[in-house]
Amino acid sequence: MHRLKELTEAKVYIIGDEDTVVGFLMAGIGSKDGLGRTNYKIITSKVGKQEIEQTFNEYKERRDCGIIIINQHIAEQIRTVIDLHTGPIPAIIEIPSKEQPYDPNKDSVTQKIKVLFGET
Repeated sequence: MHRLKELTEAKVYIIGDEDTVVGFLMAGIGSKDGLGRTNYKIITSKVGKQEIEQTFNEYKERRDCGIIIINQHIAEQIRTVIDLHTGPIPAIIEIPSKEQPYDPNKDSVTQKIKVLFGET
């Protein structure tokens, strides 16, 4: 809750394939801070699991991060790391990509809601 009070200009961060990230950038979501750090990361087949985890953890710790949007097929690669995040901020939102459909049974938020209501 303490972090919630500190967020006055929360940003959306994006981890996704090129089409997803470019779409958000075209919508005006992209930014770069004074240190040259961006709020987006394009994940290609050449980007390994460790780099995805590192990006996710870095974004999660940024004080201005209110939401992390991540393609679900990329989230699957770092599912254990995502599942360890239990706080409300940043909110983690999994979305489909052009090539991969959305599966609500894999979404970490959906799974947490099922547990909350006693469904497993």
